[in-house]
Amino acid sequence: MKDEDIERPAAMKVRQGIQDAMTYSLPDKKFTEKKIDIVEVDIELKNLGWNFNNYRILNLTDIHLGQWINPEYLDELIDYANTLNVDIVTLTGDYFSYNLHDYDKALENSLKKLTAKDGKFGVLGNHDHWMSAERVRNIFKAADIVDLSNDVHTFKKGDDCLNLCGVDSSTVCADDLDKVIAKMPKDIPSILLAHEPDFAKQSSQTELFDLQISGHSHGGQFIIPKFETTPFRGPNSTRYPVGLYKVGNMIQYTSKGLGTNSFRIRVNCKPEITIITLKTSKKQIIEIE
Repeated sequence: MKDEDIERPAAMKVRQGIQDAMTYSLPDKKFTEKKIDIVEVDIELKNLGWNFNNYRILNLTDIHLGQWINPEYLDELIDYANTLNVDIVTLTGDYFSYNLHDYDKALENSLKKLTAKDGKFGVLGNHDHWMSAERVRNIFKAADIVDLSNDVHTFKKGDDCLNLCGVDSSTVCADDLDKVIAKMPKDIPSILLAHEPDFAKQSSQTELFDLQISGHSHGGQFIIPKFETTPFRGPNSTRYPVGLYKVGNMIQYTSKGLGTNSFRIRVNCKPEITIITLKTSKKQIIEIE
């Protein structure tokens, strides 16, 4: 699918102007650790080999650079993320909102700084297609991020394997799950990156994925205390808007994301950096001499 074939929101130029004005009028533009939720989640995967037990995945999503999050803030956030000692970094879309050209180089420079032992992997969100999927993919390439849009990367450690898969944005109908399935080595633990959380309904029905990681919803930007859910649910995030879900035999995790779209307000819903630690369900055999 080409960028010119994507249906874009109306009045984009107006939104871009409002976005810039709001972003640079903020009284506090600095990143501090107190502004972020570091959400650590342990997830047990069936048949995960011991070589991947305690494997750490750091997920960043919905940066929306230029709308509330400015380049300086992002750069400091990346510096902090680099201290968190993870094996891989995953990025699940919406790097921009309505203005790419004033912020694309800043995103590229920040993502170049992002480090992980076994690499960086990403997919695109709907806003990235509205702006320029081609430019975002070029940023990925410059920043050594593997583009997993409708693709698969298989990790091997000793005799153990792990699939990391991705689909492109389903909001703009760029997803191709059949293409992903055709590329996947079967009968090994598999993780899917999908920007939109409600894609879990489709991916879970294949019974080929153990975990889907998503963003898109921003957690509704309002989470009801004690209930840990949100009444504000947009398209493609009505079913699984925030946190952990069991969808069939698959686990779905939806991050609250880093940025916001339209309104800056977040109530009981701080921006999130997610660290997922994989756990094996296998029993370890200890030989006694």
